[in-house]
Amino acid sequence: MACEAKRPKVRFRQIDLGDLETEYWLRRTVGSFQLSIQVQVCKGGVVADYGMVAQEDIGEGEVLFTIPRSALLHQGTTHVAALLEQEKDSLESTSGWVPLLLALLYEYTTTQSKWKPYLSLWTDFKMLDHPMFWSKEERDSLLRGTGIPEAVDKDLVNIKREYRDVVRPFISKHPDMWNTRTHTLELYTQLVAFVMAYSFQEPQEEDDDEDDEEDPPNPPMMVPMADMLNHVSKHNANLEFTPDSLKMVCVRPIKKGEEVFNTYGQMANWQLLHMYGFTQTHSDNDADTADIPVINLYKAATKEPDGDQQLLAEMWELLRDKEAFVFGKDSCFTHTELHSVLKVLCMSREEFLEFKNNDGWEDDEDEDETIFQVFSNDGLLELKSKWRRLIHEAARLTVMGYPNLDEDRVLMEDQASLERLSRRQRNALKVRYGQKSILDKVMELTKS
Repeated sequence: MACEAKRPKVRFRQIDLGDLETEYWLRRTVGSFQLSIQVQVCKGGVVADYGMVAQEDIGEGEVLFTIPRSALLHQGTTHVAALLEQEKDSLESTSGWVPLLLALLYEYTTTQSKWKPYLSLWTDFKMLDHPMFWSKEERDSLLRGTGIPEAVDKDLVNIKREYRDVVRPFISKHPDMWNTRTHTLELYTQLVAFVMAYSFQEPQEEDDDEDDEEDPPNPPMMVPMADMLNHVSKHNANLEFTPDSLKMVCVRPIKKGEEVFNTYGQMANWQLLHMYGFTQTHSDNDADTADIPVINLYKAATKEPDGDQQLLAEMWELLRDKEAFVFGKDSCFTHTELHSVLKVLCMSREEFLEFKNNDGWEDDEDEDETIFQVFSNDGLLELKSKWRRLIHEAARLTVMGYPNLDEDRVLMEDQASLERLSRRQRNALKVRYGQKSILDKVMELTKS
């Protein structure tokens, strides 16, 4: 984080009510909002509907805009804040989003809402193209093997349950503020996607007491202007939180005419599509990942010529609740879990019996520090042969779960064919291609 004392003096833009960007809610209603003259919000020359473009060269550490906390939209800043606070115990849910979503339901459909100009930027939320709005047939045909269809199915079940069990009873209890004819499950689902795509969460404060239970994550909030910036993994700006305001700060030099990019975090393409409805090109996304389901590592072990099938079945009962193994471009991110599962699958019956009787291994911090290197791209080349075979076969089985294996590479290399695809087809292709590229690399590094 750049030091406040070393930042250059910010020059702020004067408000021109005839300008497209000043139609934005902040410029018309929040007097303390400040936007640097070095940037401009526009719709042209950016990667998505809206974006921010540098009007001159910008140096590292410069503040691009400052948003007072009074301009943040969350359950505590809306007309229904007191009621939501009064009944917060009845609004608890797995997601933790119900109070914000009820506030958005109210403000979005209330003509006199002070937030109406801001929320009107998303007319009927038509531009949201999360896979949850695709047909099930589209998800299953275009995204099979990526993990997205399963994540969306889970989301839709949870959204429906949350609306039925928490939101609808609350709405029925307060017919003067909400009603089920207007505030439908469909609108609620759209607002869930809106929060997924455009909200921010304030970072958790670090707790020095490691024995305390982990605090729940801070609830999401809508941050006008910050939500106009697009995301790339190699971003050039970052949102900073202070007690009084939020500031977008340049973290690397930006040339005149270049787009200003924020970061939503280390997001793989499947996460970007699932949560935000867009993707990056695999080569531009340093955070892209691919999962190898634990079941595929088990299946690989059952194919070993000397495998004891009964023993492996017993091992699977112990391992079946494990998560998938996540591989990035340079290493396995879940290296500790992969290391543990490989050790189990390669045990003799005597070793496995001892392992179960001891309830696993004791943590070895010194060993854990070296495991990351063991499962880096360089480390995969040096693994013991059986481990390499198991990883190779598990990766191969995973790749076989994707559709269009032979067509994707051709499409990615043919710009004309790529442009003929629909937006959904292109996004799905980039997710599949990126994941398969990572898995292909894993197979190359582990081949005999």
